[in-house]
Amino acid sequence: MAVVDVFNTQGKKVSEVKLEDTIYQVPVKTDVLHDVVKMQLACRRYGTASVKRRSDVEGSGRKLYRQKGTGRARRGDVKSPLLRGGGVVFGPKPKSYRYKVPKKVKRLALKMALSSKLNEQQLIVLDQFKLDRIKTKDFMNVIKALDVQKALVVTEGADEHLEKSSRNIPDIKVLRSEGLNVYDILKYKNLVLLEAAIKQIEERLLS
Repeated sequence: MAVVDVFNTQGKKVSEVKLEDTIYQVPVKTDVLHDVVKMQLACRRYGTASVKRRSDVEGSGRKLYRQKGTGRARRGDVKSPLLRGGGVVFGPKPKSYRYKVPKKVKRLALKMALSSKLNEQQLIVLDQFKLDRIKTKDFMNVIKALDVQKALVVTEGADEHLEKSSRNIPDIKVLRSEGLNVYDILKYKNLVLLEAAIKQIEERLLS
């Protein structure tokens, strides 16, 4: 088992914790990570882009002028795609971009993402992260003590003080352990895990 130092909010080492090799020592395959991240981003797309087709445009269906004898090109009604304000021919319509990958692949990719952070020494474990009030400055004092930038902080559960104190800080995100995902782990340079959250992650990935 890998042994990692546990720090307090002042950035001082207070203990050590053992990490499961089956989660944090998995060989990293970029193609698996790519497949899962691509799936996550596709599922986040709204797919609400839409245009008005010829039948959706308001207007008369009357032919603008007679077919022959005018010397002009033949013309249909005012809703023709060739006219300004007419319908669009091949424009987008609402659709879902959502698709799935096997659960085993998602679980494996999550293990690989965690393993990559440990291998690159970008994983930090905190004994606890408690704030007495909702204050961005208090949150930033802890981040500065840990000397991290662009970090994902994973908590064991809901913490209003922590979540609201961090939401105005760029490149910092607080996430509950049940929402841990591959995209967010790879997006942020550093991964800060609360010691209590580690047990929840292990229960989730070893079950």
